[in-house]
Amino acid sequence: MRVVVQRVSEASVEIDGKIKSSIATGLMVLVGIEEADTKEDSDWLAGKITGLRIFDDENGVMNRSVTDINGEVLIVSQFTLHAMTKKGNRPSYIKAAKHETAIPLYEHFCQSVSQKLGKAVKTGTFAADMKVALVNNGPVTIWIDSKNKE
Repeated sequence: MRVVVQRVSEASVEIDGKIKSSIATGLMVLVGIEEADTKEDSDWLAGKITGLRIFDDENGVMNRSVTDINGEVLIVSQFTLHAMTKKGNRPSYIKAAKHETAIPLYEHFCQSVSQKLGKAVKTGTFAADMKVALVNNGPVTIWIDSKNKE
């Protein structure tokens, strides 16, 4: 699994002209799932994301996690995170998981983050045409791949 985590002061997902989900201060998480991913990858990433110390403490040092600040999390599926661009100019998405694999793992990931966060996460809709808006605070953007744990 691969995620892009952004520290935000606000974020939202719009589908068919209507806001489906929105958050205030917290994390916007784009998640890409490939066929080889497992619940172990999902659980490891959930722990990593909720424990990332990327929010400022009272001294202005990034020393607090989203859990520490009682922040919110918005998770959006993003199969294009597994784009392969070595050949030509048209990305290949052959490594991205098919719906039968990706949907249950996406749902497990959302539940795992929610459990570690101690409250419900907000989500987009899997495979929908979504308009994502956010204000990246910092900017702070971090890319994490569960295949690079060690």
